[in-house]
Amino acid sequence: MPKPRNFFRAVVRDSTEPTRVIAEIKKKSPSAGLIRNDFDVVDIAQRYHQAGAAAISCLTDEIDFGGHLDFIELVRAAVPLPVLRKDFIVDSWQIWESRAAGADAVLLIAECLTEQDIVDFQILAIELGMTVLLEVHDVESLYRVQNHVGFPHAGYSLLGINNRNLKTMKTDLAHTFRMVDLIEDRRVVVSESGIRTAQDLQRLQQHEVGIVLVGEHLLRQPDPGQALRELSGRI
Repeated sequence: MPKPRNFFRAVVRDSTEPTRVIAEIKKKSPSAGLIRNDFDVVDIAQRYHQAGAAAISCLTDEIDFGGHLDFIELVRAAVPLPVLRKDFIVDSWQIWESRAAGADAVLLIAECLTEQDIVDFQILAIELGMTVLLEVHDVESLYRVQNHVGFPHAGYSLLGINNRNLKTMKTDLAHTFRMVDLIEDRRVVVSESGIRTAQDLQRLQQHEVGIVLVGEHLLRQPDPGQALRELSGRI
């Protein structure tokens, strides 16, 4: 395999730079249902790239999100951006599988994993040259895994705060504002879900959060690339 693209470097910014957007590709979700009918993975990726996305998040779960592992290779061949495999990683085999498919980063969801699994998966991912996006939904999970962000080497690990309540499935951007007060290094924080406007990005910047992951809002628009430009204030 060729060397992975540096996902961490692509999304982590200086405090004076604009917000960096990880633009997501997914056809559907359990909470939203079908998101986009005319679903062309390559076309969406190219529109995102042209609109200034810093990286791509690609859903590979087939049953609930309409994804496929092959999408990663298609996206990576179409654009020069690093690609995150977004799926439910629960076994080390999937880390190897992700790298073999061309992924530059993987998602680890704290609520799905033990601390030992998180540590083991981080070590393996970094040995393979990939970035880890370690995602939490609640304060308890944040306390449990916070010390593992940046392990075993700084520069390979991001901390995602998902604004979706797993019990109600509703999103609330204020969830990031509350959680980020507990985090020392906000440069590596990624706010996920419920981000829809340029004003949302401004509010996050006020809390020193400069990375966002956005998918559903962009994909519901006729032109996802134009929607990304509007979100980023590049119109």
